Amino acid sequence: MLEEFEQKIGYQFHNKKLLQEALTHSSYANEGKKHLVCNERLEFLGDSVLSVIVANHLFHKYQKDPEGELTKLRAALVCEKALDRFAQKIDLGQYLYLGKGEEVTGGRERPSILADAFEAVIAAIFLDGGMASARKFVLSFIPDKLDVSKASSLNDYKTALQEVIQQNREEKIEYVLTGENGPDHNKTFEVEVHLNSNVIGKGTGKSKKQAEQNAAKEALELMGYETL
Repeated sequence: MLEEFEQKIGYQFHNKKLLQEALTHSSYANEGKKHLVCNERLEFLGDSVLSVIVANHLFHKYQKDPEGELTKLRAALVCEKALDRFAQKIDLGQYLYLGKGEEVTGGRERPSILADAFEAVIAAIFLDGGMASARKFVLSFIPDKLDVSKASSLNDYKTALQEVIQQNREEKIEYVLTGENGPDHNKTFEVEVHLNSNVIGKGTGKSKKQAEQNAAKEALELMGYETL
């Protein structure tokens, strides 16, 4: 499993224990597996490494933008929503070591768990391969072009889509729930976003809100807009 994840992220660890630690949630370590260390300490370090990498990237890439705009953009790139989406891109949830309780209650899809684990992976790469390796990993998730003036809506795809559509007042968008699957404690919702009754995007998620956001994200991408 570890080797498969290494291929997924494009980095091979010299110290496999660092990767195992990064993928170990406290619920798993606490279930009598005393020889395992959970990823909370790595998460702490990864948060700082991530902030430095993103701040340095923005400082050099957007040289004409003031501090206030860069601060907003950095916040949008390191918040839980962004990290959750980055984690989903590498299917991080399926590689986590979770306790039985977290497993049955949808822990592999929980944004807070995925975001924390993503930071832990950053720290593990940093400790194993240095800042250059960590920077390469982090920047692979950040689009080449970002609209600094719209930093606040980078992770709110519904708002971003609404801003695009409202340029023409006659246009109207609507989110339609098209399906629900799974048991009550671990449902998956399917949503379509309609523009004047035409389907322009589809999305799934563990909540209706998440499914709507993913549908809006797909619509934006199909329109040619950069998304995280």
